[in-house]
Amino acid sequence: MKLASDEPPPLSQLVLADRYLAAGETTPKHVFKRVARALAAAESPPRRTAIARLFYSNMLHGAIGAGRIMANAGTGHDATMINCFVHPIGSPAIGAGLVTAAHLESALAAASVTLAMGGGVGYDFSPVSPALSGTEQGANDARNVSSWIDRFDDACRALRFEGARRGAQMAVLRCDHPDLVTFVRAKRGRRRWTTFNTSVAVTDAFMRAVEEDTLWQLRHRAMPNPAQLAAGAHRLPDGDWCYATLPARALWRTIVECARDSAEPGLLFVDAINSANDLGAIETIAATNPCGEQPLPPWGSCVLGPIDLSRFVRHPFGVGGPPQFDFAKLGHCTRVQVRMLDNVLETTRWPLAEHQREARTKRRIGVGVTALADTLAMMRLAYASEGARSFAVEIMRCMRDNAYAASSALAEERGPYPAFDAARLLAHGRFAARLPEVVREAIAAHGLRNSHLLSLAPTGSVSLAFAGNCSSGIEPVYDWVHRRIVRIGGGEPRAYHAENRAYRLFRELHGSLASLPAYFVKASELAPSDHIAMLRALQPFVDAAISKTVIVPSAIAPSEIEALFFQAWRAGLKGITVFRPDKALDTVLMSGPSRQTERNAPCLGC
Repeated sequence: MKLASDEPPPLSQLVLADRYLAAGETTPKHVFKRVARALAAAESPPRRTAIARLFYSNMLHGAIGAGRIMANAGTGHDATMINCFVHPIGSPAIGAGLVTAAHLESALAAASVTLAMGGGVGYDFSPVSPALSGTEQGANDARNVSSWIDRFDDACRALRFEGARRGAQMAVLRCDHPDLVTFVRAKRGRRRWTTFNTSVAVTDAFMRAVEEDTLWQLRHRAMPNPAQLAAGAHRLPDGDWCYATLPARALWRTIVECARDSAEPGLLFVDAINSANDLGAIETIAATNPCGEQPLPPWGSCVLGPIDLSRFVRHPFGVGGPPQFDFAKLGHCTRVQVRMLDNVLETTRWPLAEHQREARTKRRIGVGVTALADTLAMMRLAYASEGARSFAVEIMRCMRDNAYAASSALAEERGPYPAFDAARLLAHGRFAARLPEVVREAIAAHGLRNSHLLSLAPTGSVSLAFAGNCSSGIEPVYDWVHRRIVRIGGGEPRAYHAENRAYRLFRELHGSLASLPAYFVKASELAPSDHIAMLRALQPFVDAAISKTVIVPSAIAPSEIEALFFQAWRAGLKGITVFRPDKALDTVLMSGPSRQTERNAPCLGC
């Protein structure tokens, strides 16, 4: 049955035309055909037509590529289809604290190339020497961590981007870096580093020090300057220099208060990230992409592709029968999506040779989702309910099992990724060890084509352009009807009328006067712990990470933020970001007098 709610609303058409239509294209189907043909080029010539049709059909059923794929595949533009990267600051061979200004200039040049081609970049700035060190690049305040981030920010803003797209970056600093307080406070109350999200890489040791109210050392490999040495800085047994020792809770309060006031920094639980990584024996992860859903090693990258979950609901809202979800169809779409994303690794333009080398050694991809909140409403499940979380878990279990089965089948056909090691991957306690027996047997026999397969990212503009303004990623619906601020073309951001797609469908089926049922839940109606509960439920089924913002009340106290952070850490999450609505902050969504900014606003094109 054809419904009016299936037609893209005006805002969706604007975003589609501005960001995704190539010359001669006028509809999403045109984009799908272009992308399908371009990605099928990785197949053997006799199979290309059939595989292109398979990819096209999958996109019609809601399995699309992330923004860079949909915008760039098949266009001939000098742009990449890869959404996200992590770049090293210097080289692992150099050693932390021995990074010179020349190394940083080289990193800045690499970043500029990658950003100019459309890829967002994350960095761990911890190797940069502290402001009070005696090294070449740390000897004065013009050379400290924050000032180097200024340089990267300036370089990104100076680049010329087509249309509404802008560069997106992530700055990470370890919780024991001597410049941590300056870094954490850098964005508080002012517009600094506008192309960056920021996160603190916190360790389990730091969290325990906060919990137990013990002292914490700020340390670095670089030697302090003479004044610091005179003030008590000293060499540690492991070769680092201790710049200062202070109560862990003093640092913690600064992090918590800044996160409350400016939605930054977020926390990356790096020990959880590395212990859960099936490649932990051959790589160390210290940073993520700009939105946080991809913890990546140096030169790592990931190609993303969300699946619109609402497309698999039968009898939405109970019209025509009890709501049902087609798990078999979702499984099929997931398998095809794995093949399509693996093909991106063969057909994309790579900004740098280092990216291509790393990607083809491990072949990371990220099958994701969008419209989870819409799907829950259509299934008559309130977002914060235990039933909703259980249902979402079954969705992710289905996607996990089918993604790994598809990757094993691809390995049989094309060969496993070069770094594949069955014993390591299937060892007790590893992610793959929790797969169904039949999938584990296939992996043992044939290997895996891709080291990582699942990533839950924000899906801002693709959800607008190709899914009729459905709910983004796994986020709850901000509001059913609201004003959404979008930049069209090179103009200034403007507010546009926006209606959620599930809401439009409900109105079409039940009429404009019908009261919204209790399962229509907005983000502002959820407790912060409800967000964490959803993250905790889904993370065990995601081998990469989940990008999600925990929205908190405007009047929330720092102590409540602190409790949320500890709740996330104890739950084994890989990271957390909070957002407190504040009229002083930038806005991307508005509903009546209230305003909200997404921490992931730079990634609207994901």
